[in-house]
Amino acid sequence: MRNAPQIAALIAALASVAAVATPAAAGEADVVAAEATRNSDGTWRFEVTVRHADEGSDHYADRWDIVAPDGTVIASRTLYHPHVDEQPFTRSLSGVEIPAGVERVTVRAHDSVHGEGGETVEVGE
Repeated sequence: MRNAPQIAALIAALASVAAVATPAAAGEADVVAAEATRNSDGTWRFEVTVRHADEGSDHYADRWDIVAPDGTVIASRTLYHPHVDEQPFTRSLSGVEIPAGVERVTVRAHDSVHGEGGETVEVGE
């Protein structure tokens, strides 16, 4: 093929554009940090940092959950609006009651398009 080098260069250029463009599209929401503090009344306060390429009200991180090892959702923090210009962002939830015998929980994020599925963080002893 006479134009093989030009075609190969074009394919390489298109591949590099696709590789750059892909991360910009909002994927799954990731929990990047989580901290739990026990309150004097025995409940817990969670500070959770989420990263997601929020695109607006049609695709954004809309919740994070505190999940027991058996999969039971212990508590959830609903996020009512996108955080397009605030990434990553941290929100808290107080008054969380952790069932007796649960020593570790997983914190996971949820987005309005993909649901659960991004990076999670374990918190506990």
